[in-house]
Amino acid sequence: MKRSETKKGSRASSSAAGSTTESIGQSVARGAKELAKTLGPAILIALAVRSSVVQAFWVPSGSMLPTIQIGDHIFVNKLAYTVRMPIADVPLTEMRAPERGDVVVFVRPDDPKTDLIKRVIAVGGDTVEIRKKKLFVNGQEVEDAHAHFEEPVALGQRDNMRPQTVPPGKFFVMGDNRDKSYDSRFWGFANISDIKGRATFVYWSRDSQTCWDEVRRSGVSRIFSSTCLPRWRRFGLHIN
Repeated sequence: MKRSETKKGSRASSSAAGSTTESIGQSVARGAKELAKTLGPAILIALAVRSSVVQAFWVPSGSMLPTIQIGDHIFVNKLAYTVRMPIADVPLTEMRAPERGDVVVFVRPDDPKTDLIKRVIAVGGDTVEIRKKKLFVNGQEVEDAHAHFEEPVALGQRDNMRPQTVPPGKFFVMGDNRDKSYDSRFWGFANISDIKGRATFVYWSRDSQTCWDEVRRSGVSRIFSSTCLPRWRRFGLHIN
């Protein structure tokens, strides 16, 4: 009799344990389903915004100094020139063409995996020329207010470039840091169809690479140095 009761008790315990496990499993499944319902639309909206409205970029080089600093994080307006299909990121219609002076992010023509940020110097139909660092567009010297120079005039394409006419559907770019920029002077024209958008403003700025180099050289205490701190004054800075 006791044995029978023990077996029944064992069966009852097993049944209760199984029921509890099943209940936990169902609860987890319901939680996952609710989470998917909540996050799913949010993720889709985020992807749609990123692909067609605005996108964040980090600038790791100094080719646009002093306008854009190494370590600047910027927002790019993807509706500045084209309307794009959400998520697929396919251009649907053109809003307007890039203009001289615009700071744009685009796909590097000779390396599709690399995005560049440069200033538009000339557009389709323009003839651009450089004489001893001075910029000429359509035969007229241009007031090049954003240009930054650190080195004397040298021979070669960087400081002396023969007249080149920009073909339709293309544009000519240079970095503001003219002596340290690899741009259209060397690799030619960029494609308007490869533009990702126009740079608008800085939302975060910190030179992480220089910071960690300093920490490796001088110790972890340097993490609180001015080099490692965010550049608060650049937050919200409009790019023009």
